[in-house]
Amino acid sequence: MFYGEYQHSIDRKGRLILPARFREVAKSNFIEKFFVTRGLDKCLFMFSEEEWKSQENKLKSISFTKPQGRTFNRLYFSGAHEVIPDRQGRIIVAQYLKDFADIKKDVVVVGVSNRIEIWSKDNWHDFYANSKASFEETAQALLEE
Repeated sequence: MFYGEYQHSIDRKGRLILPARFREVAKSNFIEKFFVTRGLDKCLFMFSEEEWKSQENKLKSISFTKPQGRTFNRLYFSGAHEVIPDRQGRIIVAQYLKDFADIKKDVVVVGVSNRIEIWSKDNWHDFYANSKASFEETAQALLEE
């Protein structure tokens, strides 16, 4: 559903314009609302409302009696912020989420199928540089039958 890598920036009012392709996908799939939360690897995860509900249902099955489950769910759900793009396709990224992901101004918006990831430009470049060498090995390990 969401694919590609796009260079964008946060404006002085804390708004991020979503890539045109993502806005088109949202419109054609009647997606009006998203949820942004703390992601993994120092990025933010952004889900459509439908995908968010699916994620929520999966995570509800994690036992709250296990400390790791409690901790993960607390951090994941307490970080969630509902956003509705304005007419120009902009969303406001909450300050606590920008702080979590080291986002100042320049960002990379990445489509990862069922979710969008929002990275600080520096964190994305570091992640990419550290991960590209193992891409083929990872593909073999994950995709072997």
